[in-house]
Amino acid sequence: MAKSTTQYVCQSCGATYRKWAGRCESCGEWNSIVEDAGLSEAGPSTKSLGASKGRRIELSALDGEDKPPPRRSTGVIELDRVLGGGLVPASAVLLGGDPGIGKSTLLLQAAAKVAIADGGVVYVSGEEAPAQLRMRALRLGLDKAPVKLAAATNLRDVLTTLEAEKPDLVVIDSVQTMWADNVESAPGSVAQVRACAHELVNFAKRRNVAVIIVGHVTKEGQIAGPRVMEHMVDTVLYFEGERGHPFRILRAVKNRFGAADEIGVFEMTGDGLAEVANPSEMFLGERGEPTSGSVVFAGIEGTRPVLVEIQALVAPSPLGTPRRAVVGWDTGRLAMVLAVLEARCGVSFSGQDVYLNVAGGLRITEPAADLAVAAALLSALEDRPAPADGVVFGEISLSGAIRPVIHAETRLKEAAKLGFASATSPTLKRPEMVKLSDESGITVAEIGAIDALVARFRE
Repeated sequence: MAKSTTQYVCQSCGATYRKWAGRCESCGEWNSIVEDAGLSEAGPSTKSLGASKGRRIELSALDGEDKPPPRRSTGVIELDRVLGGGLVPASAVLLGGDPGIGKSTLLLQAAAKVAIADGGVVYVSGEEAPAQLRMRALRLGLDKAPVKLAAATNLRDVLTTLEAEKPDLVVIDSVQTMWADNVESAPGSVAQVRACAHELVNFAKRRNVAVIIVGHVTKEGQIAGPRVMEHMVDTVLYFEGERGHPFRILRAVKNRFGAADEIGVFEMTGDGLAEVANPSEMFLGERGEPTSGSVVFAGIEGTRPVLVEIQALVAPSPLGTPRRAVVGWDTGRLAMVLAVLEARCGVSFSGQDVYLNVAGGLRITEPAADLAVAAALLSALEDRPAPADGVVFGEISLSGAIRPVIHAETRLKEAAKLGFASATSPTLKRPEMVKLSDESGITVAEIGAIDALVARFRE
């Protein structure tokens, strides 16, 4: 017989221990480790499963004729884009973001528009009273929408109410405030969040209801609670933005019904979140006269082309170790580009402080930004402005070669649409480049190695 044992679980990160400790070695939190009984040293017992047979599961063929799941529009075009076309019945969506970024505002706008379009909507808040939600709705001009509100934290009461109401859309704000009375832990603990998320996802699947769950984030930017919660749900969205900028980015990092890494762009205004139909024009709207260190990068976010300004500043450093400061890009990637410029082209940044910024608060993750970053650094170092009507994109390898990137034609079309006349890119497919140049009038300068870019700024 397996010997029963007790394990201890960190309520902040989910790390497990065989004995209690005051500080979690995984996340560094103090007094977050609590007892979690009910496990066995030999693992889960299968004796009870073998005692009686279960029912046989009906199997289906891979080439079945099931129709794609129907979708319901949220009325917010940018949110529909990120979701893959709208909400899918019997789906669970997890939305995370920093405090005050606009999660509740976005969901209240979507809930109101779904309700106005003749859909039953229940908005359950564990953080705000109904009067506070009505004040926000009044400010947004949505106070007449037939959204049903509730302020509750007891999960059993919430599920009983939802079973009776039979809504089309449920918003839970937030899962960290929900409390399941069959779990002996405080609200927001790993055990409570896991149990509440499981019950909400199960309700969505069982009752064919779309459920949107708001999740708090940690100081590292991850959704608080067990990582298994992100595996339970169908879609995981992150709401991003800088405090000093009015722009907000809604990004899908997981989507079973659409493309991952798709983004939606919003602008925070006094009347709520306004959708931005053309992000490229927004990110480039504040560009002034051509200055050294400023380069326009033609990027791709999900399926959408986005043009954004990359700014670099190189200044003599009074420190023994020069400073490298980056906002909106990967610090390790910057170190690699600097190393390639020095090793392959003899361009040294030693003794120089380097500052790099992606304008507008956008965070870039794709390698295609390497060439634009290198151009901005060289422009700042040589104090020579890059062409104001040109865009740059391409990936830099450690050998100094410029590697091709995906969706080159889409990037060039977006640049041409916004009035850019030239582009610096890796080698493109000849028929595509000729056709695009003839149609849009954009001139493409192809380079195969980083030294060609260096020569351009040192002419």
